[in-house]
Amino acid sequence: MNGLRFSLALAAGKCAQFAMRLLGKKATYLPGKLALRICPDFLSRIGKPDLLIGVTGTNGKTTVSNMLCDLLIGFGEDPVSNRLGSNIDAGAASALLEAAGLSGRCRRKVGVLEMDERSAARIFPAVKPNYLVITNLFRDSMRRNAHPEYIASLLDRYIPSETRLILNADDPISSNVAKLNSRVYFGIDPLPFEPPVRENLVVDARLCPICGEPIQYDFRRYNHIGRAHCESCGWVSPRGDYQLISADREAGLMTVLENDVWHDYRMPADAIYNLYNAVAAVAALRTIGYTPEQIAEGMEKLQVVQSRFWQEEIGNWELTEIMAKGLNAVACSRNFDYVANAEGKKAVVLLLDDVFDEKSSSENIAWLYDADFEFLAEEDTVQVLAVGARCLDTRLRLLIAGVPEDRITVVRQAKDAAAAVDLTQCGKVFVLYEVYRQKQAVMVRNAIAERMRKA
Repeated sequence: MNGLRFSLALAAGKCAQFAMRLLGKKATYLPGKLALRICPDFLSRIGKPDLLIGVTGTNGKTTVSNMLCDLLIGFGEDPVSNRLGSNIDAGAASALLEAAGLSGRCRRKVGVLEMDERSAARIFPAVKPNYLVITNLFRDSMRRNAHPEYIASLLDRYIPSETRLILNADDPISSNVAKLNSRVYFGIDPLPFEPPVRENLVVDARLCPICGEPIQYDFRRYNHIGRAHCESCGWVSPRGDYQLISADREAGLMTVLENDVWHDYRMPADAIYNLYNAVAAVAALRTIGYTPEQIAEGMEKLQVVQSRFWQEEIGNWELTEIMAKGLNAVACSRNFDYVANAEGKKAVVLLLDDVFDEKSSSENIAWLYDADFEFLAEEDTVQVLAVGARCLDTRLRLLIAGVPEDRITVVRQAKDAAAAVDLTQCGKVFVLYEVYRQKQAVMVRNAIAERMRKA
């Protein structure tokens, strides 16, 4: 009976993919959802590639997954991936369905699946990745997630024992999941261009992951990312097997130390969170057997996906558009910090309202008070535009953060944001937008760019 259900699910999913593509749809969620509805253990039964890399974590998993896919394509592979769609069980099912033949066997040798960390119970036991990259674990939206230690407990419970882990050595939470699994670590040394440590509102890892006593940070880069130790039991942050020891912004090169040997790779982007993404990709590919030379050649052609980071110089201005994960205090704080570290006079457009909550005019805005809006209070940030239905909530948070009232511009409609940017006062404009608000962000960015060209 189970075999019949699987065959029906496979056929129905294939038909749904075909029909949706005829209609111009991506078919990255519904076919898998249909297959799982017909056959609940479809993910366990569908064929998998010989080598399957999973990528999970709070922030950076999409970027790392895309980097790995692009690099593998450059190596001549045709990886199974869910890069265009959902990262929950239905998305994984759709990706594997697309790669399967009519018998259900996978027709590709390699796969990269982005996996939602909250969906561990439904995905990991069924898919059983050979390797799993965990980028980090932070507190996320209260609607989407819980405390990172709870998410770590889910991963502890459901990561298959045979999966080899690629972990962030600088994250005391994610680096300690599934302690019995084989693992390697990646990390980043303190870099010369980093500012003096900024105090963050949120530091989730304050207790030792072994004994529960308070830990001491030797170096804290942001939030709980850094190196720490416990004076009670002797626990210390692990050293990265793949440790980024220098990053030359002018040359665009990063140096990774591996087994006391240095290897240079091109940096796709210089923001510190993107350096973590890059070294995570290097660690994953080295762990599965690609040579430093192959990876270095592949990274020469690599770029951060423009839907997440876009930058252009137009006349006397520099215009930058960055995705800031909605309702996520840590992701927004990282982008606020990136803006604060940029030299020159800056204007910042904030399109941070959650798209889905906006439809019902209801949102828990507590996350605003976990995000470090204080980074936008520096003198060279000459204008901050609070845009959207909750612009007054954002304005209040900016005032509490110490941003002078005369630097805050309230704009209720995104279509009016570009015209409200004061180009006479700044040399750089940043558009920071919530993940599902890309179309609005592109509209605002294009309108600002047109103003710059005319000027």
